[in-house]
Amino acid sequence: MKKLSLRTRVLTGAAVVAALGAGTFGAMSASASTPAAAPAAVQADAANRNLQQTTHLTVAAATKAAQATLDAAKKENQRVSVAVVDRNGNTVVTLRGDGAGPQAYESAVKKAYTAVSWNAPTSELTKRLAQAPTLKDIPGTLFLAGGAPVQVKGAPVAGIGVAGAPSGDLDEKFAQAGVASLAK
Repeated sequence: MKKLSLRTRVLTGAAVVAALGAGTFGAMSASASTPAAAPAAVQADAANRNLQQTTHLTVAAATKAAQATLDAAKKENQRVSVAVVDRNGNTVVTLRGDGAGPQAYESAVKKAYTAVSWNAPTSELTKRLAQAPTLKDIPGTLFLAGGAPVQVKGAPVAGIGVAGAPSGDLDEKFAQAGVASLAK
């Protein structure tokens, strides 16, 4: 038997691998197109404790709160960004005020996320860092004053974050104005 050249052996091996791959892909594609049996429908209701109801701000309410926050800052000639997140920390609305710095947007989102996550104003949370300094290492959080939770019956349903004023106290004052607007 004649010995094949290295080039011929490599090309032959590549062809075999390609053929096997195509066969495997075809088998997988064929099995993927076969419909699986539909799972049986499950009846669930709040009475049997399989469901939980939660309260969320509407986009209209979140926008109202963000605008009220921005208006409060504008009255004091402050250029800020505002973020409103839902109970799960997902951003619902952001507004960047005229002249707000580029860092303000991301900081506002993180402050809102932090406030709703711990159901507390971020100015209060900064005090907890003395006992638990690793809190600041949690992704997506920012432990600076300027975030306020929105609560219904004591439970957090949203968070409002503000960034861009010269102090966190001002940022938080404006966030509280947004929270207060929801009670009107």
